[in-house]
Amino acid sequence: MSIQLDDNAWHKILWGSVYVVGIIGSLWVYGLQQERIMSVPYGDDMFKTSVFLVFCNRFCAIWFAFAMAKIRQEEWTLKAPLVYYLIVSLSNVFASTCQYEALKYVSFPVQMLGKSFKMMPVMLWGIVISSKSYTAKEWGVAFFVTWGVTQFLLTGPIATESGENDDHTSNSVKGLLLLVLFLALDGITSPMQEKLFKEYQLSKYNQLLWVNTFSAIVSMTTLLTTGGLGDALSFVRAHPPLLGDAMTLSVSQVASQWFITSQIKDFGALVFAATMNVRQLVSIITSYIKYGHYITGLQVLALGFVFAALFYKSYDGLVSESPEKKAEKAPLVPKEREGEPPEASKDSKLSA
Repeated sequence: MSIQLDDNAWHKILWGSVYVVGIIGSLWVYGLQQERIMSVPYGDDMFKTSVFLVFCNRFCAIWFAFAMAKIRQEEWTLKAPLVYYLIVSLSNVFASTCQYEALKYVSFPVQMLGKSFKMMPVMLWGIVISSKSYTAKEWGVAFFVTWGVTQFLLTGPIATESGENDDHTSNSVKGLLLLVLFLALDGITSPMQEKLFKEYQLSKYNQLLWVNTFSAIVSMTTLLTTGGLGDALSFVRAHPPLLGDAMTLSVSQVASQWFITSQIKDFGALVFAATMNVRQLVSIITSYIKYGHYITGLQVLALGFVFAALFYKSYDGLVSESPEKKAEKAPLVPKEREGEPPEASKDSKLSA
């Protein structure tokens, strides 16, 4: 028995595969470049000016967003109050800086897993702020992820071998504090971006253009006021390969944003979440192989718990959203709007 697929189905399979490979591939390169630049010396010198990397990323993103806005003939004038762009830019720049700085003290796998740790706090804040409710499955997944990450941090080495000093305990504490600060700042960015989209009807590339423009201004101002620009340029002159690594980092970051946005638009957030789980696992395994991080048996077990919970969450969400499950949940007799005849209700739903 053969399965016949029409052209539209093949088109979706093709682009779905392109997005998955694009996201995993671009973020794989991005992760390797982060770790290469921040935790591996150039000659005998370590690169320390992480804000310079943020500026390179944002500068590259500005040109990409401007080009896409022109190609799609989208408006690229400012359409929202400057204060909103500034809030997003400040949180974005310093969250990214904390992310890079953390790699001076903890390994890349720890940085990756640390991002999963925010699941339980986000749910608790959702209850407090938005009166949200969660199912037993969601609490179970959050518990296993939080427990797994905690066990990973407690049952083996987490400090990078090339930290700024030989005190691994001190490095671990500094790295974890930077990750906490990253999560706090990163948590501000998404709600503010959502506010810009909803309240001011910004196009995707309009927001990317101006948020990255202000982020570039913030990062350059930081470089100028702290003397970091001179340090970064001196380092580039002494170690030219850094410039190529920084540009590769920036291009891969911009490429990943395009693939991510496109996949979410065409296939939804659940498919994206499943893709990111695979990407996270691939990046962590690659980091252990390439940079030779030591891992204990208990840490391997903890990783297994974390990814089992994350993959179950993605699988359960995808199954719940499947057409078969939606059909099972649909009432046999659709409810009609109060005060409307059946045909009027049907027409109004179609035109909504």
